[in-house]
Amino acid sequence: MDDAISGRIKALQEKYAASGQELLDFLDGLLEADYLTYWDYIRLDSLLSLQQPRTSHHDEPIFIMYHQITELYFKLVLHELEPMVAAELTDQEALTEAIRRANRYFGALEHSFGVMVDGMDREQFLRFRMALIPASGFQSGQYRMIELASAKLNDLVHLEKREILASETSTDTLLENIYWLRGATLEKDGQKTLTLQQFELKYGEEFSKRARKAQGRSISERAAVLHASGSLHEDLVKELRAFDQYVNVLWPLQHYRSAVRYLAKQPADARATGGTNWQKYLPPRFQKRIFFPFLWSPEEQAEWGKSFADRYSQGV
Repeated sequence: MDDAISGRIKALQEKYAASGQELLDFLDGLLEADYLTYWDYIRLDSLLSLQQPRTSHHDEPIFIMYHQITELYFKLVLHELEPMVAAELTDQEALTEAIRRANRYFGALEHSFGVMVDGMDREQFLRFRMALIPASGFQSGQYRMIELASAKLNDLVHLEKREILASETSTDTLLENIYWLRGATLEKDGQKTLTLQQFELKYGEEFSKRARKAQGRSISERAAVLHASGSLHEDLVKELRAFDQYVNVLWPLQHYRSAVRYLAKQPADARATGGTNWQKYLPPRFQKRIFFPFLWSPEEQAEWGKSFADRYSQGV
């Protein structure tokens, strides 16, 4: 018998010895199994069956599929961030590569947003969107999970409370003041919209669990320790700054551009938002969410998102 084959058989015997069954049993199973196909491996039939429009409008499947693609990219980002948060010690090279990959995913999303901005008929959108109320992209739990893994929780509270709560250590208090609550709260009376109520019912416990797990271990807090000691690598600084821009400036602005394109023509069109206050919620210059404030000068923070916002507003 070929030495390579006999070597593999020996390795397989050692691998499966702990299972309590003979290697021969596994080899019999291998003989019985069918060959793997591409469509079975990626569950293609299931994937292509996940689009279930609620109306007959031609462009609604575009809306559904784009958001599904977005959530898959968010899952890829979390796939990179979560091990970094969980690790006892962070290898700067490993962290740099994880953030570089996350930037690649957000870069693809940011460049693909033309599918939403220019790829649907506006009148169709306004009609089928009414059938989706109160659902909203605001309810993307994975996007919040990315924020919770990336930022110190104190930097995610609403801008008006950020200085007051800068030293707060209570996770519950910080979550009660998290910025996104204002995005789906009625301005006239401060009541939570149904969109927000659904969102909190679905993800509230998960967010609390993740926030506690990430406290003191977020990407930002890990990087801040390295920055304070003067040991933060230049390549990592570059990737972290790019990540801040992608998640907190470019991505929200693309959503803002889309909202302006489809919702800002007539006041009545805003009924299709699920109750979210997108005019104040999406523009980065109003929220000034910054994951890594220690990497940006006071001047850069003061102008956060403004130049990008000017560029996009001129292009709408």
